[in-house]
Amino acid sequence: MQASGKRSGLGLALVSAIAFGGSGVAAKPLIEAGLDPLHMVWLRVAGAALVLSPLAWRHRDLVRRKPLLLAGFGLVAVAGVQAFYFASLSRIPVGVALLLEYLGPALLLGWIRFVQRKPVTRSAAAGAAVAVVGLACVVQIWAGLSLDLLGVLLGLAAACCQAFYFVFADQGSDGDDVPDPMGVIAYGMIVGALVMTVIARPWQIDWQVLSGYAAVGDLRVPALVLLGWVILIATVFAYLTGVVSVRKLSPQVAGVVACLEAVVATVLAWVLLGEHLATWQIVGGALVLGGAFIAQTSRPVAPGTAEPVAALDRDPSKV
Repeated sequence: MQASGKRSGLGLALVSAIAFGGSGVAAKPLIEAGLDPLHMVWLRVAGAALVLSPLAWRHRDLVRRKPLLLAGFGLVAVAGVQAFYFASLSRIPVGVALLLEYLGPALLLGWIRFVQRKPVTRSAAAGAAVAVVGLACVVQIWAGLSLDLLGVLLGLAAACCQAFYFVFADQGSDGDDVPDPMGVIAYGMIVGALVMTVIARPWQIDWQVLSGYAAVGDLRVPALVLLGWVILIATVFAYLTGVVSVRKLSPQVAGVVACLEAVVATVLAWVLLGEHLATWQIVGGALVLGGAFIAQTSRPVAPGTAEPVAALDRDPSKV
């Protein structure tokens, strides 16, 4: 790979992480203004599906070739992750909600090791252990879960959906008939929008919220501007730049860079929304990110030793 390709790929990965990290701070003011979290998810996913529909038409052969992959991807990796994440951040700080999602790689290791009965690398297991310790600090478990318990559980549910995203992504990469990731993203948004239509009942949306303003710290911002940011920047632009960055970099490098999403989200929530984290929560967040870094830098081992976990080389924050 040429140096220029690496530099451009790294730049795109950073841009993607920043774009994804801004989703929570744009969505939470809309939720606090009266928009139901599930309605927020539907607007995000349906809007992205509409924007990405030309890509879906271009890759329409995927419906015949990979119907189960598209269905699972849309149901779990799009609808599941987004619904649980937004429901979580409606009850707990944005940074904590996003950090809980980063437990997904650790949950995936448990699935592979104890359910699929496959070996995992030492570095991946060490990363999972660090992430679990970090999670305990984030929720301040010694204080009797001082955070909103339901919000924490919803964040963990989002992490479970992310873990199954890895499973679907790994299955989709097997064999010679590898689906185009942009087509999978487009159809994932379409399937997710259909599922969320049944769950969220968008005909009950309070459209007056979108015609007014929402408070972002001390600022009053038009609700449609925030919604446009969530759909175009934090979803469509973030997904597409992330996919292209993986093509230019290895999935391992792109995944590690994507860990900056949590840092960006926490900093933006601190600056724009005034959400201050306790010292131990900041330490826990650093441990969770460190665990994700360790797990995703697991390298192939020599033949005859433990099999590396290929699925961990994929970006855990993008779906």
